[in-house]
Amino acid sequence: MNNWISSDIELKNLCNQLASCPLIALDTEFIRTDTFYPKIALVQLSDGDSIWLIDVLAIEDFIPLKHLLESPQITLIFHACAEDLEVLDHSINIQPTQIFDTQIAAGITNVGYSMGYARLVDQLLDIQLDKQETRSNWLSRPLTERQIEYAKVDVLHLHTLHRLLAQMMDDQARVQWFEEESKELFNVVSQRRNNNNYYTRIRGAWRLNPQSLTTLRHLCCWREELARKNDVPKSRIAKDNVLYDIAFQMPSYKHQLHGINDWHPGHIRRYGDLILKEVKNSLTQTHDATAPKPLLDSQKTVMKKMRKSLAKIAEEQKIPQEFLSNKRELEDILRGFRLGNTQLPKRIVQGWRKSWVEPIIKSELAKANMALESL
Repeated sequence: MNNWISSDIELKNLCNQLASCPLIALDTEFIRTDTFYPKIALVQLSDGDSIWLIDVLAIEDFIPLKHLLESPQITLIFHACAEDLEVLDHSINIQPTQIFDTQIAAGITNVGYSMGYARLVDQLLDIQLDKQETRSNWLSRPLTERQIEYAKVDVLHLHTLHRLLAQMMDDQARVQWFEEESKELFNVVSQRRNNNNYYTRIRGAWRLNPQSLTTLRHLCCWREELARKNDVPKSRIAKDNVLYDIAFQMPSYKHQLHGINDWHPGHIRRYGDLILKEVKNSLTQTHDATAPKPLLDSQKTVMKKMRKSLAKIAEEQKIPQEFLSNKRELEDILRGFRLGNTQLPKRIVQGWRKSWVEPIIKSELAKANMALESL
């Protein structure tokens, strides 16, 4: 059997062969070092018995693979599939919908939160994997034997993990939980494409005045658009700290850019005039940009109480605390509450978390509100 697929006819035959397979393990190898978009190099498939490596660089017609991977009758087994879904979508226009993510299942069953593939295989199967080829050049041809073996291993254990984790979820009556989390996964993937609020994640953004923060937002959007257009990493145009310093200093002339730390003269020659133009354009924009400020001491106290209560629930229910509500989520809730926004995230007030997480958060917020009224 030919397990290296490097022609359209071989791919078509493989897809016909797997069309009636209910479970297919899938992984991808790609590189994103010198480009904005990931460059897919390999797709690995397994039916639980055999493994096939699809040489994406040698294929022209991906329609058979698209029909296979988008089939509603086939469940695809991934591990931590957000990047894989992004790569498949952008590179070869494939959008799978029936997914079993072993990383999500491991969290649901309390095996571990956000656990890597190698660690999960070690934990459940007592097998230690060699991950040294993770950052190798997957676009080179021919691939080395080590690369080929590494690629095979990435799907080798997924069927076994699926079987074990599916049984554990069934035993724990958490299949519905998993289905809810799987639906949320597609929202996460969609949000990865939306970087309109990227500026809020830049360190120290909250320190900027309204005009500078508006400029920072504008510069981040400009850089994103330019990086996508030219398919280059954002850092090749300007790093986050460079955009921050430009927004802080609000330069008007090109010579001022040479005082920006960590911005190479070559980048200034190439992008300096564009940057100055965008800074000027940002002056006409509405100053409605906002960035999250560090929590006040009083807010930190409330957050500690929330986390303590959630930790107790997590221990009782035998699930990772982060799966109930993560740190960033709680911080956003507390910042919103301070501004008068009492609406909680949908994933807390809907689904399996509702009966545990919502009462704890609302109770602590009510206590905090009473404390403020008594002052």
